[in-house]
Amino acid sequence: MQEITPKEAFQQITEGKAYGIDVRELDEWTAGHAANVTWNPMSSFDETTLPTDKPLIMICRSGNRSGQVVQKLIDSRSDLFNMVGGMKTWATDGLEILNDSGNPEII
Repeated sequence: MQEITPKEAFQQITEGKAYGIDVRELDEWTAGHAANVTWNPMSSFDETTLPTDKPLIMICRSGNRSGQVVQKLIDSRSDLFNMVGGMKTWATDGLEILNDSGNPEII
């Protein structure tokens, strides 16, 4: 499985070189998420909605669930990355986190 750090993921997503796919659940997404990332929760994951023109970076809280999604898709795609450390490391690295209330957190 290919892995990517949050800082590398931020750069790739910001530069438009890859898509970020957040697989956390609604309460986690609502509490705080990365900018320019698409939400596709693991509990109702829809592979048919995934873009195919750029690599995909799967994101969750710690890297576990996103790794499971990568494993599920690895036979059908080679351009998948698991973001190690997840949004917990993203926050620790000081990367931007957004939510509607203006007070984002990682739960």
